Amino acid sequence: MDKIFVTYPFPEGWLSLLEGKVKIEIKSEDEFLSREELAEKLKDKDGAIVLLGDIIDKGVLEKARKLKVISNYAVGYDNIDIEEARKRGIIVTNTPDVLTNATAELTVSLIFAVIRRILESNEFLHQGNFTGWEPDLLLGYELKDSLVGILGAGRIGSVVAGKLYALGAKIVYYDASKNEDLEKETKAEKEGLKWILQNADIISIHLPLTQKTHHLIDEKELSMMKDNAFLINTGRGAIINEASLAETLRTGKLGGVALDVFENEPGINTHLLRMENVVLTPHIGSATYKARKAMAEIACRNLLAALKGEEPPNRVA
Repeated sequence: MDKIFVTYPFPEGWLSLLEGKVKIEIKSEDEFLSREELAEKLKDKDGAIVLLGDIIDKGVLEKARKLKVISNYAVGYDNIDIEEARKRGIIVTNTPDVLTNATAELTVSLIFAVIRRILESNEFLHQGNFTGWEPDLLLGYELKDSLVGILGAGRIGSVVAGKLYALGAKIVYYDASKNEDLEKETKAEKEGLKWILQNADIISIHLPLTQKTHHLIDEKELSMMKDNAFLINTGRGAIINEASLAETLRTGKLGGVALDVFENEPGINTHLLRMENVVLTPHIGSATYKARKAMAEIACRNLLAALKGEEPPNRVA
């Protein structure tokens, strides 16, 4: 029977598809293993289910000589050295689609939270500062008729665009490819990054993290944005240079920022934590009961298929 390692103690029943089919070792605590600890756990395993925070680099793979498949419990897989896995004939899979709507809904929620200053308003009231209705109290912005720039018109970016369009926003998008379905459904127009930075009222990031997108949004790009523009990121943290973002916000530029992902997770730039016009959530884009359980089931199916020598449903390498 194939031996597998699961790097997180999932809730009861989430890995039921594996029962009786593989010999499972599950990490008993919910803290991430070091690379050395992970390498030790994987050295005699045939397969693994890992999280985005588990770094599977060359050093780990060199010791995992029996490993046939890495089933990543995430859509993104920048935590895995894909080229090294390919060299060693190790299959890598992910869990797309089932978390698309959950992440899109959170993105829309973050947009409303920051443009309508909902967290600021909640804190204002809890601190006992509300003395009565005032014409200019905690003024924000409306989504309707706002120009929203979608950076990355893939699954999640397209669904976000659809939801925002239904609420009255105007959509433009930046992507390597033309998305004709998106254009048809939302009347969206494809534009260059510079144009979107200079013209959009709200910019929402949904790009994968690659060498090209790392720090795609840096000091220069932030300086191009409108003074009262809003920046949302539910993609990957390192697409934004957090230090540059904090400095830009410190100068008073930008209407606000909402982030669900961070450059050095779980670490967060401390300056961002102290700013009133910054909304931060702890990478909960897919955190619904429905999405997270479905992701576990897909991870199990991918793993079992690969171990049987079959083509897994969601192979990325």
